[in-house]
Amino acid sequence: MALRGVMSPEGLAESRHGGVRIWRDADAAAQARTLATAIAAELRAALALRSHASLVVSGGRSPAAMFAVLATQSLPWERVVVTLADERWVGVDDPASNERLVRTTLLRDAAAGARLVGMKNDAATPQAGAVAAWQALGALPRPFDVMVLGMGDDGHTASLFPGSAELAAGLDTDAAPGVLGVQPPVAPHARLSLNLAALLDSRRICLQISGAAKWAVYERAANGGAVAELPVSAVLLQRQVPVDVYWCP
Repeated sequence: MALRGVMSPEGLAESRHGGVRIWRDADAAAQARTLATAIAAELRAALALRSHASLVVSGGRSPAAMFAVLATQSLPWERVVVTLADERWVGVDDPASNERLVRTTLLRDAAAGARLVGMKNDAATPQAGAVAAWQALGALPRPFDVMVLGMGDDGHTASLFPGSAELAAGLDTDAAPGVLGVQPPVAPHARLSLNLAALLDSRRICLQISGAAKWAVYERAANGGAVAELPVSAVLLQRQVPVDVYWCP
């Protein structure tokens, strides 16, 4: 599908791909600034209407630079609750922990006063941990104000992996919002992940991707890729929540 580009007030190339709005930046540093500024604006708007705002974020390599910029944004951060779209079943001090990434790169500077609700807990297994995690996350006000997702080269988002035994349950459109334990077929570590119903229980979804390979995966997914093969399709093809894709080469 061809994209019609226009120039936004910030000078960024904006375009639409079906029901998805796309923001293109020249490099990762510019993308981090663009996305952090957009998230801060969404949170300010939410706080103008409600006593608290919620931000759901993902881990991985891509968000770290954006978190560092977002941490400097001027907001009443003490009224912001931050939580996770997914987590590895590792200790919160493990280098692979998403919670550790958020604590060290986002909950600092101006954002030090935000409250973090993590997913990892003391349950014996990820499956039992999923129940405990949703007890904590499910108590937060919803819809979540901003949901920030990433996407893998295999088309997974959050920890909804193609080929995993838990994928059908995670994508079940009749399921109540919740957390599930996931054993990825290839990636290391068992995971906890919000299911699709919880991901879509949001006011806005931001998808952060970079590189030509991921753009090709995005295009396949946005043009009707099967959700069993490209789980991110379930987010891109739905119409109940606005989706903004932030991409850089």
